[in-house]
Order: sequence, then structure tokens, then C-alpha cells
Amino acid sequence: RRRGVDPAAPPPVTRVVGVDDQPTMRAAFRTILEAAGHEVVGEAGDGDEALDVSERHAPDVVLRDVRMPGRDGLSATAAIVGRRPDAKVVVLTTFDLDEYVTGALDAGASGFLRKNARPEELVTAVERVADGDAVLDPAVTRRLIEHLGVAAGAAARSADRDLDRLTEREKDVLALICEGCTNAEIAERLGVGAATSKTHVSRVITKLGVRDRVQAVIRAYEVGFAPVTRRPG
Repeated sequence: RRRGVDPAAPPPVTRVVGVDDQPTMRAAFRTILEAAGHEVVGEAGDGDEALDVSERHAPDVVLRDVRMPGRDGLSATAAIVGRRPDAKVVVLTTFDLDEYVTGALDAGASGFLRKNARPEELVTAVERVADGDAVLDPAVTRRLIEHLGVAAGAAARSADRDLDRLTEREKDVLALICEGCTNAEIAERLGVGAATSKTHVSRVITKLGVRDRVQAVIRAYEVGFAPVTRRPG
């Protein structure tokens, strides 16, 4: 359920475009998402078609494979985000190779999951990115951090300076972001209102000089930030 929605109201419907060169995978996306109450408004079998379908149907979320015929998944992701900045892209792949993770994030993807993710994980990822969060598979996060060589060099020193800009409460928030908490969960854990939680998250992202929550997690790990949540107050 998305934040700010009356708990008594029906869950909001997320409009999704499913992109994969295998019809069976597109059918699986549709079955899983429609069973969860969302609407699959279009499908595409290659990168160029994905761009056209996304422009025609204006989805909330594009769920797509990274390796595709024609325009590859990464360049298509960059084109979709470039033309429709409000569209969120979740990248799904059987490959958790580092270049695909970093490439997807650089291209503007809001989520990265492997195709063997459980159906409920897929639904949660779509809902969370539609709600403004970012999602990165924990196993992929570990691989990405290892690939980046997170503990050394000038990048780490720069990240350390960025971390020093955070207040203690903002470090609490960053710790919860690293745990994968949504804004609503952060509000509940810290005993603050939803608006305050959202403000804290925005300030953390701004002070760290990153684009989104996923990059905030990467920046935190660059300096060996140990997410230990303190008690509210």
C-alpha cells in the first residue's frame, strides 16, 4: 500500500509495461502483477518497442530485461527515463554481473532484481519504485559494493566528508535506508511523522550528493558506514 493512502481505501493501481524478449516471461509478469491488483498496460519484446510502448501508455513503472534484441536494456532505460522522467524502471535479469548493475543505475533505473526473485518480491519492487523508493536486490548490492572497491582511495575520502555533513538523526535515517526501509517504515522506526521522514530522506540524499536511495546506500558502504539504528528521541 502506498504512503498517504487511507488504509480503508482500495490499494492504488500501478500501471506497468512489461518488457522481455521471451513471451513466457511477459506472461508471467502480467499474471503476477494483475493478481496483485495492478494493471499491465503494455508489453514489448525488444528495446526499441519498449521505448515506443512506454511513450504511448505512460506507465508508472517499466519492468524490463537488461539483455534484449535491438536497443539494449541499458540504453533503452536511459532513453525512457530521459523522455519521461516520471517513469520508474525496474531492471530484471538472470545476470547479476557488476557491469549490468552499475550500467542500469547509471542509466537511471530505480530498481534491480534478478529474474529468480519471488513473485511477492517482484510486486513489492514495483510498488516501492512507483511510490518513489528505490530497490536493489541484497545479493546484487553486495556484488556492487565489492566491485566498486568501496573502502579505498579518493572516492572513499570524499564519501567520508559527505557523511560528516549529516546530523546524528540523518545518520539514523541513512542506517534505515541501508536496511531497505521505506519512508513510512523510517517514520515508524524513528517515531516521527511521514512528512518529517520524507524530509530527512531528501536531506540525506542531497547532502551525500547522490541521485537516489540506492546510490545513498552505495555511498554509505564506501566508507564502511555500519548501519546501527539508535533509539528515537
